[in-house]
Amino acid sequence: MNKTRLEAFSDGVLAIIITIMVLELKTPHETSWEAIKLLIPVLISYVFSFIIIGTYWANHHHLLHTVSSVNSKMIWANLHLLFWLSLIPFATAWMGESNFDSVHVAVYAGLQCICGVAYYILLRVIVGSQPHNKNLLRPLEKQSQKGALSFVIYAVAIPAAFLHPAFSAVLFILVSVIWFIPDRNIEKAMKV
Repeated sequence: MNKTRLEAFSDGVLAIIITIMVLELKTPHETSWEAIKLLIPVLISYVFSFIIIGTYWANHHHLLHTVSSVNSKMIWANLHLLFWLSLIPFATAWMGESNFDSVHVAVYAGLQCICGVAYYILLRVIVGSQPHNKNLLRPLEKQSQKGALSFVIYAVAIPAAFLHPAFSAVLFILVSVIWFIPDRNIEKAMKV
């Protein structure tokens, strides 16, 4: 199978996920600052999730750039990732509407752990499908290390939410910073 269909489908699903999240932002019916202040937690949770989805999209794009053809394992691993990412709008709205209640933030962090595991599974499936491409093994292993570190940080964000949700927020930002710039080594390895 050509990878273009997988990329297009994934791009479409991620675009819909972001669209669903933005539709959760309700316009205030009043013009007072108090009405706007009530929306701040929902807006902040949207910003977190938009950055996370955008970061997944950018890294997913680079990851699929390494693939010349798609097999059924990749399709199912990709669907697995997209399923968990599709739950982010629910967790985003729930966290924002609860005004960052500890339980809701912990659930959000748990979902991020699961999304990270799903991305790691897709990464391993892609690595396993290209055992002869030694140029790509190094950058993909580097992504595996970033994934393991991200999982640990998200796992720590779960109990941190019960200390104070702001601790978890800092950890969410830390993971985004780790992944924000996609690994250019993949691009370099593809040119060799």
